[in-house]
Amino acid sequence: MDEENLIKKISTGDEIALKDLFGSYSTKIYNTALGYTQNIEDAEEILQDVFLIIFKKASKFKFNSSVSTWIYRITINKSLDFLRQKNSIKRKGIIISIFRKDSNELIHEPVDFVHPGVKLENAENAKLLFKVVETLQENQKTVFILTQVEGLPQQEVADIMNTTRKSVESLLQRAKVNLRKSLEKYYPGRGNSI
Repeated sequence: MDEENLIKKISTGDEIALKDLFGSYSTKIYNTALGYTQNIEDAEEILQDVFLIIFKKASKFKFNSSVSTWIYRITINKSLDFLRQKNSIKRKGIIISIFRKDSNELIHEPVDFVHPGVKLENAENAKLLFKVVETLQENQKTVFILTQVEGLPQQEVADIMNTTRKSVESLLQRAKVNLRKSLEKYYPGRGNSI
């Protein structure tokens, strides 16, 4: 069954159609969310939330874009909202709990993240890359994750982001420049590989 018919069936409450769509998109959604959150549990939570949104909003989908574009938009928005909420909580003082009282010494070191799609021999480079990807502006981060991590064509990314292909190219170039600069700070000479 094609994706449009799946969405139409989901809009009537058809859980089997939702399960079929889940089979087609769960890995893509999970990997995209993982690229943003760099945390397995957070990516799993976003995956569930995305499918809840699809189930609830399928009847409102107008088919002005492809189903794939719609699903990626939901995933990106949910990932960015999740990160904003998580960062807001940190700013409200919860982060203080990881420090010893009357000291700036960390009790807990954040875990280095390695995307599961990265080969073991590249794990150290991937840890550093994902660390600096976190520092990119939202649009640059989105373009980099979708084109370089997920391997989507630039035109599809433009459709997802509701912008032009030229804008995606520009954002990707700026992301690469910023990543090179950041990598150069960590390892002089290594930032040239992006």
